[in-house]
Amino acid sequence: MESTLMTRQNWLSILAHSQPTELLAHWQPLNLSPEYQVIRAPEIGLNQLQARMGGTGRRFILGDMTVTRAVIKLNDCTDIYGYSYIAGRNKPHAELCALLDALLQHSTLKGRPAGLNELLLKTVIHPLAAIQQKRRQLRAQHIAASKVDFFTLVRGED
Repeated sequence: MESTLMTRQNWLSILAHSQPTELLAHWQPLNLSPEYQVIRAPEIGLNQLQARMGGTGRRFILGDMTVTRAVIKLNDCTDIYGYSYIAGRNKPHAELCALLDALLQHSTLKGRPAGLNELLLKTVIHPLAAIQQKRRQLRAQHIAASKVDFFTLVRGED
């Protein structure tokens, strides 16, 4: 149960952080058209972001951020709902993320064929994770290149 939950947390994170064009580029070649019902149509809302000074100080309001959420249910299964909660205002992206969440859950249930899950993980989730990891590494290299170390020999406190 815990490994399934951890796996779901991972794929939800990957889907939420994916770029819409990259997600579509990996989804469309599969030519899957599962039937589903929209439980909560994609809707745009606003979240208030909080932060702490130095990570440990008092909370303060950092700002607001738009988010889009969606919930769908697969037609051939009564108890599986797909959820998505993404940054930004892209409704089709939120709906596709919810659909993928439901499909990945559907194929991990006992008695279901694991082929769909493996296919989705291999062709959608793992490539998106690799793209995101590469993007993080490039950003870290860019930030490291601009790092400045301040060092003084005389401090002026004498």
